[in-house]
Amino acid sequence: MKPLCGEGSRAGGFRALQGLPMQKINRNAVLALLSLASLVFLLFQLCYYKFYLSQKNGATFSKVRGSQSGQDSTRWHVVRKFLGLISSHNIPVYLIDPLILGLVDKDIEQIRSSPDGPSPECKYFCASRDFTTFALLDKTWKHEVGLFRTAEKMGFQWLKIINKDPRLDGMDDLSGMEIPLHYIFKLASHAIHLVVFYERSGNYLWHGPLRLKQHMDRKFVPFRKLHFGRYPGAYEKPELLHVFIDDLKVQIPKNPSSFLEEMSHSRFLECRYREARAFLQLYPDDASLDAVEFRIKAKSLLHLAALTLNNLGVKFWLSSGTCLGWYRQCNIIPHSKDVDLGIFIRDYKAEIIPAFQKAGLPLKHKFGKVEDSLELSFQGEEDVKLDVFFFYEEEDHIWNGGTQAKSGKKFKYFFPKFTLCWTEFVELKVHVPCETLQYVEANYGPDWKVPMKVWDWKSSPSNVQDNGVWPVDEWDDVIQIY
Repeated sequence: MKPLCGEGSRAGGFRALQGLPMQKINRNAVLALLSLASLVFLLFQLCYYKFYLSQKNGATFSKVRGSQSGQDSTRWHVVRKFLGLISSHNIPVYLIDPLILGLVDKDIEQIRSSPDGPSPECKYFCASRDFTTFALLDKTWKHEVGLFRTAEKMGFQWLKIINKDPRLDGMDDLSGMEIPLHYIFKLASHAIHLVVFYERSGNYLWHGPLRLKQHMDRKFVPFRKLHFGRYPGAYEKPELLHVFIDDLKVQIPKNPSSFLEEMSHSRFLECRYREARAFLQLYPDDASLDAVEFRIKAKSLLHLAALTLNNLGVKFWLSSGTCLGWYRQCNIIPHSKDVDLGIFIRDYKAEIIPAFQKAGLPLKHKFGKVEDSLELSFQGEEDVKLDVFFFYEEEDHIWNGGTQAKSGKKFKYFFPKFTLCWTEFVELKVHVPCETLQYVEANYGPDWKVPMKVWDWKSSPSNVQDNGVWPVDEWDDVIQIY
């Protein structure tokens, strides 16, 4: 139906007067309302993420009593959540973080005597650091799948590092077996480094290096800062102590300072099994009855010498032919007829001779003196002897001396400077020079890989030099043969 003219005129006039402005107002209002709604929604999302999701994943924590910032609190809360995680799976871990143990050691008596009560401040676990390090004994736990599932539910990201088991490297058919060496659990801005320790046949604990495989995220944590990742390490079995630190119940080494000292000299070198197998293919091992019996006696003598020196607190290492046997063929050289040890003269103790004699090893000879070219020889079972050489450190080299009894001639054996590492040899945790190749080459020259059954200690070594003659009036003191 066609509208009346008047009615149509009034409507049309109204639209003519107000239609266009009205459209502009509505459009601007709508745009403003949409923009405001979008902003409110965005703020809601940000708040939701910050106060819900972040708390769920451990990114934001309320401050703990005594902490200085939210970041300090985050470290404490991550450690607390990790301890809750491993407790729920009955995993006995202990704290080995050097930074925290260093702080704890200063207050160790107070911490030992403190009852289970609230701490006035977060002093230790709130200390600035990127990660916290714990240790796990492999034989105490085997069920990792459930742990990872729980960890993920708690918001942790995790990384597992595995590698070949070096304890099986000497067995061709088992050398490919891989074992877990390190676990890393990350939550928010903090990470937990869990180092797996294994018991070795020398009755000590060993941990492996941290080597990332190609597919692994190298930015997961600052790996280069990890204290237990660069090298393998060897440790004595620690006695553990249950304590409360910052209101958290943890296990720590009973003597933190001893553990930290041990940690600073813990680097471990594995025997070179692959090279040893190659050597034995070229030069088949002596399997004669005499060789077998000598190795048994030499092993027994080495264990007895290690026990004696360790009880005295004297640091020593495999030297000369014994060191060569370890490095070249992972065994005692059967035609060497002795066991050779080195000791820095600064570690000399007057109790060494009586301690060996008490252990049933009579003194065979004593050459030189503490100030110059000291060496000792002890008689072991039958014809096997223990030679102990004392080393003198100069500014740019290290040397030990030798003495010819019948002439009083002195000899000097030069070595490049070296440090000491742990290794395992004939089921014994023992030191060797970390720079083993340079040490062996100094003594045996570039042909050290070729066995030599004829050896003259006065002329065969590559590093020997004449060093004069002992004055005749000193012979009674510097040349003593028993």
